[in-house]
Amino acid sequence: MRDGTVRRIGEIAAAGFVLAIGGLLVWILTTQVNYTLLSSPFIAERFVEAFFLVIRIVVISSVLSVTAGILVGLARISTSPVTGRIAKGYVEFFRGTPLLFQLFVIFFGIPRLWATGQFPFENWAVPAAIIGLTLNHAAYVGEAVRGGIDAVPDGQMEAARSLGMSRVMALREVVLPQAWRNALAAIGNDQIILVKDTSLLTVIAVPEIMSVFRNINSNQLDPWTPLVWVCVLYLVITMSMSQLVNGLERRSDWGSDSRMFGWLSDFRSGNDGGEKA
Repeated sequence: MRDGTVRRIGEIAAAGFVLAIGGLLVWILTTQVNYTLLSSPFIAERFVEAFFLVIRIVVISSVLSVTAGILVGLARISTSPVTGRIAKGYVEFFRGTPLLFQLFVIFFGIPRLWATGQFPFENWAVPAAIIGLTLNHAAYVGEAVRGGIDAVPDGQMEAARSLGMSRVMALREVVLPQAWRNALAAIGNDQIILVKDTSLLTVIAVPEIMSVFRNINSNQLDPWTPLVWVCVLYLVITMSMSQLVNGLERRSDWGSDSRMFGWLSDFRSGNDGGEKA
């Protein structure tokens, strides 16, 4: 088949898909959605409360998971076999078991380690959610960081060491900035997945967006109307995070040799007593 033919087939298939999905959405919005219920202040208030709770959980879990993931990624490349194996075991466990299982272990299992009535947290659902999301996504961030570090040419570390830098200093000043640029897209995608993973928190009694949907659907026997709220709220979060990641990628200045290797001349001029450019 010629290139033009393949292109036309792709365009027809894409247009057909858009028309089919668009037609289905129009039919649902015009025949299945109760707009009186959709605009009800009571419904809106419950979804807005759940939305801001999800925002708080996402922000805290994202900060903690990225921070812990960087440490996991550094542990994965450690020259110590003990540190490296422990980090690998951590990654294999949290990537190899479902997040739902991990949430059950934290939410139901940990309180059982205390005597009845002695568990220090009265409302354990939200802390358990944050801990579960953090531990799970730190494993994925750690692997992204490890991959980013592995993608940095070996000559970068060798050049830094030849200039008298310690391994730690070379990692901090030379390798990690480049590794961060390499891993940024994968880390950003993982944090978007973290947002969608909050939908699982309904099973441990966190009053998040899907919990509100289930309650309204049970009371009104109307799934499509609250689903509009669910779709809009999740898209607001995920699309905002996508824009943030895209902005960070643009600021990272991929492919700029002057920024990637400028540290070498700066470090040399510093050693020679000259002024940095």
